[in-house]
Amino acid sequence: MITRRRMRLRVRVALAAVAVLALVGGGWLWLRDSSLVAVRKVTISGVYGPEAAQIRSSLTLAARNMTTLDVRDGQLRTAVGPYPVVKDLRVSSEFPHGLRIRVIEQLPVGALSAGGHAVAVTGGGVLLHDVAAGSLPEIPVRLLPGGSQVTDRSTLDALALLSATPAPLISRIAQVTEGSAHGLVVQLRSGPSIYFGDATEFDAKWTAATEVLADPTSDGASYIDVTDPSLPAAGSSPQAVAAAGLASTGTGSTTSGTGAAAPTSGAASGASTASSTGSVTAPGTGSTGATSASQSANSSATSGG
Repeated sequence: MITRRRMRLRVRVALAAVAVLALVGGGWLWLRDSSLVAVRKVTISGVYGPEAAQIRSSLTLAARNMTTLDVRDGQLRTAVGPYPVVKDLRVSSEFPHGLRIRVIEQLPVGALSAGGHAVAVTGGGVLLHDVAAGSLPEIPVRLLPGGSQVTDRSTLDALALLSATPAPLISRIAQVTEGSAHGLVVQLRSGPSIYFGDATEFDAKWTAATEVLADPTSDGASYIDVTDPSLPAAGSSPQAVAAAGLASTGTGSTTSGTGAAAPTSGAASGASTASSTGSVTAPGTGSTGATSASQSANSSATSGG
């Protein structure tokens, strides 16, 4: 008899617990989707550019159909799916009515150009058709990719180089090309070409290039060679010397046809400057290649008189 009463008591307690859980669960479900916690204030940050207004509008519209207790990240990402510039979202709710969304954008680092057309592209090779190419560094290609992602290896290498570029220098880059003679080549606006060679050690090569650019003795150089970042070189190519109307009497210390300097390992900063006469001048000890060529031409003229 006592056993039956205990069993009945246990059954009643279990049923009461189930009823309480059902009541609480139902109350939670009701509260979660009720207007008491509806999203009414949406704060969006991190979005810029020509599509910013549309992105904000899409996110706000999607967020207003949610509550702070039922934030659906998937719907927010679907809302910005048409905008490749959006890489990711960081979402946090502010009970009872606020939702904060931080947009992480895929910023363009360069622009692919072909046939008079240009398309902005991210460092990872995502094409941003709706982003203005503007004054982005140009990467010439034979044909613009048909899809939304770059697959060409040499173009991806050029984009990786631009991604590694120090921020103060990115606006100074006019073009990035690749050829058999010097590998990846960066052409600065109103400045020298920088030879990078293969697609390795970009950080070390940029460090070497910036040190040479900052050295006064590299002023006037037409190229900087950081193929080996431990032995950077700067100088004037035969073409640059000819364009300047200066005499060139190379003695063999330049690489045939390129004017690339043989670096001097004892230079204070590790960089060296090759003159058009074939000599190599360590920074801080002499003139730039263009100046040396001018002095050589003046000396020849004097001796000839």
